[in-house]
Amino acid sequence: MLNTAPSTAVALSTAPKLYRLPSLSMLVPNPKSVMVGYSRASVLAIMEKAIVKGYLTISDSEGVSHFGTRTKGCSEVHLKVIRDDFWSRILFSQDLGFSEAYMVGDVEVNNLKSVFDLWLDNEAGMGNLSSTANRIASAISGLSNAFLGQTRWKARLNAIASYDQSNELFKAFLSQEMMYSCALWTDAEGGVRGDLVTGPTPGDLETAQLRKIRHVLTAARVKPGDRILEFGSGWGGLAIEAARTFGCEVDTLTLSKEQKALAEERIKEAGYQDRIRVHLMDYRDIPPSFEKAFDAFVSIEMLEHVGSQHYHTYFKLVDYALKSRDATAVVSASTFPESRYSRYQPEDFMRKYMWPNSCLPSATALIAAANSGSEGRFTLEGVENHAAHYPRTLREWGRRLEANVRQESIIKDYPALADAAEYEVFKRKWQYLFAYAGAGFAKGYITCHMLTFTRPNDCPPSCD
Repeated sequence: MLNTAPSTAVALSTAPKLYRLPSLSMLVPNPKSVMVGYSRASVLAIMEKAIVKGYLTISDSEGVSHFGTRTKGCSEVHLKVIRDDFWSRILFSQDLGFSEAYMVGDVEVNNLKSVFDLWLDNEAGMGNLSSTANRIASAISGLSNAFLGQTRWKARLNAIASYDQSNELFKAFLSQEMMYSCALWTDAEGGVRGDLVTGPTPGDLETAQLRKIRHVLTAARVKPGDRILEFGSGWGGLAIEAARTFGCEVDTLTLSKEQKALAEERIKEAGYQDRIRVHLMDYRDIPPSFEKAFDAFVSIEMLEHVGSQHYHTYFKLVDYALKSRDATAVVSASTFPESRYSRYQPEDFMRKYMWPNSCLPSATALIAAANSGSEGRFTLEGVENHAAHYPRTLREWGRRLEANVRQESIIKDYPALADAAEYEVFKRKWQYLFAYAGAGFAKGYITCHMLTFTRPNDCPPSCD
């Protein structure tokens, strides 16, 4: 009895032991980790089947995965995943997601060009990455462009996004003529691969861009005293050359206030302000005084901003402005091959981050629109594909951007870039553009056509 009493007292005075219930976070998996896991597994499974040409290595915190077969000369890509957001971006937004992952630093790559070569070489299998959500978003974007097209207000907003940026930025990587379009290379610069074989030389881009301008004006058959209408001024490069070398007068249209200001400054410096007029004007607003007033029409890589809905109107207005006889129209544009062309073009890197709502035509879509818009008053004179010349142009822009753009010099126009992380995103966006577009042209995914139209019964150059 005496021995049990103390034991009973202790038992009665001891507080009951409490057990901590597991937290909700321990019972319910983190939604983000579940999504990352699902996305990673899905992407890797698709890569296993998709990569049939080239060799891909992906490394992340979970390990290293290899896809395809390493062969001599193949595209060999190593992706290092820095942040797990990469997996969801790829699964739900495919190539657009990859561009965003690259720009914000979610992934590092050994060679950006090789990434695009690998993607395009295995394009058929990569299509399996498209999710339902991505298809819906793409459909909305594509249908908007196809059926609404480039309204006047949208065209102006797009010009602001695309060209109303710092003129100093464009000066940093464009040639002296400031042509933001494909140059034409010849053996004088080693051809379209001369920079890869013997290396770039000072002034080669200027030579190739001047050759392109003169090629366009020669195709337009202009002569001293002729009046030229241009849609898409750029920074006045073609207009200045038309006045200086060909003795022409030029009316040129732009929607960019920044371009207009610098173009007029450059025109005045060249001494041609009495022969060149820069209009801040939508091409659909050309005045009655332009009717049948021009001997030639030129437009260099502006048609990408017109939209398929308006090709007919575009050429109707070109027909309206050109004289009925002895008149020539020359247009060039980045284009889709006929097998890829569609009026419906979903959002991708170019349309989201570089040229909002742009739409690449096909050569035959433009030819058909020229015929219908002019009611048969245009004769197709020539078709040229300059796609092979674009990759070198883009490589040269990339080199000049890397050499000439500095954070301290650009924050005057882009104050947000004072932040080192923001500046890195900015640089990566342009690096991505040049590599992305270069691979597209080199692989035949996109083309670059120049079309020349004359009036019916206009005589060809002397041939008898």
